[in-house]
Amino acid sequence: MVVVRAVLLAGCTGAAAALLLFGTGAAGMVGVVTLVVALVCTSGLVFPGSPSHVCVLVLGDLGRSPRMTYHALSLVRNGFSLTLAGFRETDPHKDVLNNPKIKIHPLSDFKGIKFGPRVLQYALKVIVQAVQLFWELLKIDSPSFILLQNPPGLPAIAVTWIFCLLRRCQLIIDWHNYGYSIMSLTNGPGHPVVRVAKWYEKLFGRVSHYNFCVTNAMKEDLLHNWRIKAITLYDKPPSIFKETPVELQHRLFMKLAADYVPFKASLESTDAHIERSAFTEKNLATGIVTYMEERPAILISSTSWTEDEDFSVLLSALQGKGPQKEYYCKLIKELKLKNIQICTPWLEAEDYPALLGSADLGVCLHTSSSGLDLPMKVVDMFGCCLPVCAVNFKCLHELVKHNENGLTFKDSKELAAQLKLLLMDFTGSSNKLKKFRQYLRDSKQMRWEESWDQTVLPIFRDHCNS
Repeated sequence: MVVVRAVLLAGCTGAAAALLLFGTGAAGMVGVVTLVVALVCTSGLVFPGSPSHVCVLVLGDLGRSPRMTYHALSLVRNGFSLTLAGFRETDPHKDVLNNPKIKIHPLSDFKGIKFGPRVLQYALKVIVQAVQLFWELLKIDSPSFILLQNPPGLPAIAVTWIFCLLRRCQLIIDWHNYGYSIMSLTNGPGHPVVRVAKWYEKLFGRVSHYNFCVTNAMKEDLLHNWRIKAITLYDKPPSIFKETPVELQHRLFMKLAADYVPFKASLESTDAHIERSAFTEKNLATGIVTYMEERPAILISSTSWTEDEDFSVLLSALQGKGPQKEYYCKLIKELKLKNIQICTPWLEAEDYPALLGSADLGVCLHTSSSGLDLPMKVVDMFGCCLPVCAVNFKCLHELVKHNENGLTFKDSKELAAQLKLLLMDFTGSSNKLKKFRQYLRDSKQMRWEESWDQTVLPIFRDHCNS
């Protein structure tokens, strides 16, 4: 035990030495993993996990991985104990943080090196992450299942599979998209790194015991092109996503007004008993909250500022913390828009559902790098009965029904026409926006909890009872 720990620690701090020993390509990664497996096998660490303990694993930020945190909450709600492992760049929802059955295990995020050929940078990062991840998995309570998010799956799928073999636990992959398709947005589809990533994903994606995916289109693609059988688990809004009462809207607007000018009232009330935001006013004597007359509409577009969302489409339509945020904020400052204020706040996890439930219209600019995943932000908006204008792509029809729960568009010109149609007299009773919202209310959408219990729970229960 002492010897293995020393070797693994040496691997964590001396990945460059391992790189020199085994090489920089796929063979290098295989060599490192093989060495670790051999060391662990000879140390007596091969034993099965607790049948009621699950590890939910994300090689990414937990605060930006809502679907995986929903998995975690559903598991503990059904009596499982749980380790939630991932990066702690931002905090997940307080329901996760405050749950005594969820043990959060933070992973360190190796950013890589910034010099040398790009292929060498990728290779070194993968090797270091592989060794780090394997070492961290050895620290957690031994699970019966590991539920892994993909992407990112490089090197997580291979490392987790090896760990599952050693601990005799089952690997479940939750396919949100394809990692190689996201990499191709910045590197191009023909880049050697992208081709290797696709080969890796296709090869190691087959080693899991079970697979979930987010659309029927992805289910068919996995089966026909990758020979992977998956179960479609659509994203559904959890119960925290709902229409926000006007009293709670006012509290949220006043809170945001402290930091963001668009939420502040343009004119302060001369009555000391009246408290105003840009959208609401509260009579402090009676506690009654009402909407301001001639209030502006709230148009919201949830974005991660990534390459698969072209925010310039919305900016062009309005004229008539991600890698792209700085670029778009610069564009916003250069625009001279009349009667429009643009705000780019970073919201706490608890405030995000409340703001969605307070908005008048949502806009989704997600285009999908693979054409096979659906925007979770639209799912959240629909949970709040918020109509959506969404840029159209291959499988969007599985979620957005044009002219029923929203509208789809192909370019900024089409979006501009839709915004004019929906926001003209948006508070009027005959406005099309009202009809879309009523459709969402009447549809009584299935929530995440019910969908999860029907689709996912039987797999865990059957294994525990076997």
